[in-house]
Amino acid sequence: MIIGIVKEIMHGEGRVSATPETVAMYRADGFRVLVEKGAGAGALFSDADYAQSGAELLDDCEAVYRQADLILKVKEPQFNSSKGRHELDMMHAGQYLITFLHPAAPVNHDMVRKMAQQGVIGLTLDGVPRISRAQKMDALTSMSTCAGYKGILIAASNLTKFMPQIFTAVGMIKPCNVMVIGVGVAGLQALATAKRLGAVTHAVDIRPPAVEQATSLGAKVVPSEVPAEIAVGPGGYAKPLPEEWLAKERAAIREAVAGMDVIFCSALVPSRRAPVLLTADMVASMAPGSVIVDISIDQGGNCALTEPGETCVKHGVTIEGLKNIPGLLPTSSTWMFARNVYHLVKYLVQDGRMTLDRSDEIVAGIVTTIDGKVVHEGALEAMGGKA
Repeated sequence: MIIGIVKEIMHGEGRVSATPETVAMYRADGFRVLVEKGAGAGALFSDADYAQSGAELLDDCEAVYRQADLILKVKEPQFNSSKGRHELDMMHAGQYLITFLHPAAPVNHDMVRKMAQQGVIGLTLDGVPRISRAQKMDALTSMSTCAGYKGILIAASNLTKFMPQIFTAVGMIKPCNVMVIGVGVAGLQALATAKRLGAVTHAVDIRPPAVEQATSLGAKVVPSEVPAEIAVGPGGYAKPLPEEWLAKERAAIREAVAGMDVIFCSALVPSRRAPVLLTADMVASMAPGSVIVDISIDQGGNCALTEPGETCVKHGVTIEGLKNIPGLLPTSSTWMFARNVYHLVKYLVQDGRMTLDRSDEIVAGIVTTIDGKVVHEGALEAMGGKA
């Protein structure tokens, strides 16, 4: 079986789907590995390192797509301007693709439909369930750790004032107020980082265990007013809320939002579109110079005004909609990501062949397109039931 590693083409994306270390692991498992030249440069992995690990280096990404049985990527397929073609147009029917597809996000619906039409078997990493036996495959958790840390650093960089309390000869400057909405892996890392930077931290989550963890990090809890019985789903994840309860949650946090200098948005429902918790009027209530970092943008975003992949200023508030924050930590994030993907590939490939048992919880969570159809439950729901 041939694995293909291509260079990521998203602007500012430094990650790569395999390191020389994991290439050597694939080779030891009997795979051929094709790597596009320069694929690892953004994460400081040289072509020579890949060659020494047993990879076959190719000049052209089209050659990698043409020959590989399985393509490993970091980000979803996109239009390759240097080739004048979409990455999916370089792929072929029956080929497997493992990457972050975020198929429920509206911005990716056309891409997912095209993937199905091409006959590509798409497996999305954001569908890996957070269960014990899938921990080593859980790239979403790994990347969330990176996003929580780097996202707060980005917010601090965008602020026009100090984040910690500062004492000077002319007086004291108060610390910033930072709110984290959605206290999962990314949110907890964001709270910890903001705390280390000297901010006063606040947390919002509809799940009591998450609230408890936030409190243990010293955060002040902003009650969401959502009953636990409708908030917590299997595995401790947040459940999708009916619109009436989303409205109640927005109302519950509205007053607190107005007093925040930084809001970090990371509220997600597995394999679903992210809930909109910050409306345009809530953003307008924040002080000029405030910052919102919306890392949930890959699944639609928690803020109604976030522009996917862009940094914008609206109502005097800087809103970060960067889609690849972990890519700004390419060496550390690639090291984790590549290992996660290796463990997933090892789990799926048996006797040299990809084996997809769709009754298996892990497989069921990641299969997005197969047999020319979109089958991902969250994507179909977001598409209105029509692929």
